[in-house]
Amino acid sequence: MDAVRKIDGKIKERDVKLFALSTCGWCKKTKSFLKDLDIEYLCIDFDLLSEEEKKEMKEEVKTFNPALSFPTLVIDEGDEVIVGFKKDRIKEVLCHED
Repeated sequence: MDAVRKIDGKIKERDVKLFALSTCGWCKKTKSFLKDLDIEYLCIDFDLLSEEEKKEMKEEVKTFNPALSFPTLVIDEGDEVIVGFKKDRIKEVLCHED
């Protein structure tokens, strides 16, 4: 499994990046929920990165989430950051319902 991969979806208006752990149950729920919503996003499984990549990525994640906890969902380069599996907030931010 690749540590960094683009997940296709029909909804592409926002720049969505998910920092996750491949073994984390909440991260898996977040990935599944994004798929259900058909959101396109970049998925980064932190634990599958090389040691060098982890060092770089750790600093990036900390700019959005100083606690360095997962999942961390970064939308539009940090205009919106959702830490943890917050289903209602994710839907509110990423889905435009009329």
